[in-house]
Amino acid sequence: MKWAYVASVALALWPWSASGEPQGLAGDNLRQMVTGKTVVIDTPMGSIPISYRDNGTMTGRAQGMTGYALNPRDSGRWWIKSDQLCQKWQSWLDGRTYCITVRKIGSTVHWRATDGRTGTAMIMH
Repeated sequence: MKWAYVASVALALWPWSASGEPQGLAGDNLRQMVTGKTVVIDTPMGSIPISYRDNGTMTGRAQGMTGYALNPRDSGRWWIKSDQLCQKWQSWLDGRTYCITVRKIGSTVHWRATDGRTGTAMIMH
C-alpha cells in the first residue's frame, strides 16, 4: 500500500458512547475533533503526522521515508463534506481530492476509504 494513499486519512469520527454504541458526529462537531490537532497515520513504512489548522490548511511529514521518491513534506487544504473529512494535497496523491470515513475506538482511529482501503491513526492534542 502506497504511504501517500494512507496519508489521505479523513476523520469523519464516530466515538463510542458509554453503552458501546457508535455515536455519529457531523458538521461543526466533526470539525472540532480535527481542528488544531495532529493526526498520526500508521503505515507499513512508518508514521505520517498530519496537522489540521483551523483555517482549512494542513501539513504533513513523511518521517523516515526518504527512499520512496516522495516529497518528505507537503501541504494542502481540508474540509468537511457529507460527514467526511476531505483533503487535497499539493503534490501527494497527485493533488487529487480524497474523502475518508473513520470511526474512533478508544484512542485509535480506524478509517475506510470509498475504495475499501482501511488503516489506523492516532489523534494528538
